[in-house]
Amino acid sequence: MRLPSLRMLALALAVAALGGAPAMAKSRIKDIVDFEGVRSNSLVGYGVVVGLNGTGDTLRNSPMTKQSLEAMLERLGVNTRAGNLNTKNVAAVMVTARLPAFAASGSQIDVTVSAMGDAKSLLGGTLLATPLVGADGEAYALAQGTVQTGSVSAQGASGSSVTKGVPTAGRIASGASVEREIGFQLANMGQLRMTLRNPDFTTARRIADVINRVYPGAAAAENPTIVALRAPAGRDMVSFITGVEQLEIEPDAPAKVVIDEVAGVIVMGEAVRISTVAVQQGNLTISVQETPAVSQPPPFAPKGAQTVVVPQSQITVSEEQGKKFIQLKQGASLATLVAGLNALGVTPRDMISILQTIKAAGALQADIEVL
Repeated sequence: MRLPSLRMLALALAVAALGGAPAMAKSRIKDIVDFEGVRSNSLVGYGVVVGLNGTGDTLRNSPMTKQSLEAMLERLGVNTRAGNLNTKNVAAVMVTARLPAFAASGSQIDVTVSAMGDAKSLLGGTLLATPLVGADGEAYALAQGTVQTGSVSAQGASGSSVTKGVPTAGRIASGASVEREIGFQLANMGQLRMTLRNPDFTTARRIADVINRVYPGAAAAENPTIVALRAPAGRDMVSFITGVEQLEIEPDAPAKVVIDEVAGVIVMGEAVRISTVAVQQGNLTISVQETPAVSQPPPFAPKGAQTVVVPQSQITVSEEQGKKFIQLKQGASLATLVAGLNALGVTPRDMISILQTIKAAGALQADIEVL
């Protein structure tokens, strides 16, 4: 994948920093916090997919599939222990799902089905009724339906094959029915805590202040992550949270530079500042050229003379010229920093090295996080 032009990236960042964006970018509280207890829960189950077109597990190599098939047939009154099962139309699978917060009994949720054995594809198979349990071991949903993988695979007689997507994993849209509700009575609660998705002391304080201006004494910032809420007298928690969600604040964040060295991507926050520093960048190229020569003995050479290869190496060192020092003054903003580095005409990977060097010199007032 070709990386975007550094000049275009720098121009876009500078326009975003200096353009017509409002001075204070506010966000709704509901977009930057999570409410305690209002979350989804993971469900998992073990099941069997049938009806595969010869692409299922090999029973000899997948004993759990064979045992599951025998146990299922015995529950249906079919005795297969004495026989020798040999089918490739069945596959053992793990079924996973997310139970949404406040999911009511009878509502439908999506499930993901993944093969456990050596099945080649689950396309078109049918998942038999599979209980989905939570972390407490209780069954909260029942999954069943036709598996859709969204993949294509084909194989020739000579052994050549082509596959697009992952045929051994698929989804069943609305494939599970919720059978048990989670007993979380939000409306009856008198207190509730909010957790910031990006913990910060200043943001937590601003959230508490804006809530208290509308609902006096209703919020208290306990730490950078938690803001405790108490519903005002005469209001239930649901209506109170509805009003709190729509309030707007300006989130704060520490100065940080995030670097993805693999993709060559650099992201700098608005709060990034630098001290006065001068930067110069140049490319040093060292080339080694090998030109081996063959040395043959002259005519009438003494007995034992041999033809040998004589190595000849030529080393050249060249340094790129013409790039001057770029001076970045005290307290330079993000736009100034980007424009200054862009003036050097460096590549994204060179810019990564420059930023790390500026940080090592103590002139970059921000944390660097390398992914």
